[in-house]
Amino acid sequence: MKIKLNGKVFPVDGPALTVLELLKKAQVEKPEMVSVQLNGEFLGHENFGTTALKDTDEVDFVYFMGGGA
Repeated sequence: MKIKLNGKVFPVDGPALTVLELLKKAQVEKPEMVSVQLNGEFLGHENFGTTALKDTDEVDFVYFMGGGA
């Protein structure tokens, strides 16, 4: 299975992954600080562990930064 992660092809071997498993496989250090878009739609954090990815899904990890003056 191949998905697109942050615009790049990301091969997935074995059984389908959940979004939470993908965060771990991609070695995201603070998954609680990441918003996830799946095929253009934001996914709630409560759904990360139950949403299975499918071949050709497009996933984007979005990090919101605070700041300003």
